[in-house]
Amino acid sequence: MELQNLTKVSEYYLLGLSDDPELQPFIFGLFLSMYLVAILGNMLIILAVSSDSHLHTPMYFFLSNLSLADIGFITTTVPKMLVNMQAHSKSITYAGCLTQVMLFPLFACLESLLLTVMAYDQLVAICHPLHYLMIMNSHLCGLLVLVSFSIGLLNSQLHYLMMSQLTFCADVKIPHFFCELSQLISLVSSDTSTYNILIYFIGTIFGGIPLLGIFYSYAQILSSILRVSSSGGRYKAFFTCGSQLSIVCLLYGTGLGVYLSSAISSSRRKSAVASVIYTVFTPMLNPFIYSLRNRDIKRAQWGIVSRIV
Repeated sequence: MELQNLTKVSEYYLLGLSDDPELQPFIFGLFLSMYLVAILGNMLIILAVSSDSHLHTPMYFFLSNLSLADIGFITTTVPKMLVNMQAHSKSITYAGCLTQVMLFPLFACLESLLLTVMAYDQLVAICHPLHYLMIMNSHLCGLLVLVSFSIGLLNSQLHYLMMSQLTFCADVKIPHFFCELSQLISLVSSDTSTYNILIYFIGTIFGGIPLLGIFYSYAQILSSILRVSSSGGRYKAFFTCGSQLSIVCLLYGTGLGVYLSSAISSSRRKSAVASVIYTVFTPMLNPFIYSLRNRDIKRAQWGIVSRIV
């Protein structure tokens, strides 16, 4: 078959999660609901942190940036899927596919790094409480967020460079609900071993190193908590870290599961269904996990809602 460079192919086809027409209304309603809940919940956190002076602390500054990353993360993929389902279409333009390939790793890497930064913030707060304000000053907080975004941007550019080198047959059908580079590589007509090695190497660097940082931070926190004499102090420390640990387990657990299942199983559609957990569920659940267990956030959010009403 005649090969074409990716930049010369003007249209691709996203096969989505299911070909069953009877399931399409249910999937559309489910994803629309989850998207709206995710946007509303994360926007409430951002508004609560920005409007309440009591929340102008490093922890909530990082949390608001995490909510912003979640909004970008879920907006990169879900709206196009909903538009295609409403229009009974599976097509996506080259520009749209390129945008998803670049923005998805940007926000995924940014979220991973922000979780690492938040773990470090918890480490300083619990292990060095007397020096917390001096260490976690506004300049360091801003620098950490800027560095996280810069690393995410570097990850995005690496994905763009790899995508620009791919060659396809004229008819490109992606067994996913968005353009993911690993799925595109599996459709390449030539040898893909080099690209697969690069994908796993980049994933290990940009995903594995932040995970090691999170493990180190919480190992130090656990060691410090176990030295606390009062049970009340230990409970409060565990309670403070519990919400972030649940997000870390959800994000990394499902992401690692998808990569392992794609390596073992030959079903690409099952991998697409599994990826819904970390691409859609995690951004939707983050606001609930952080809000329901935090009285300060709940108070600020109720204040915003009452003013609107």
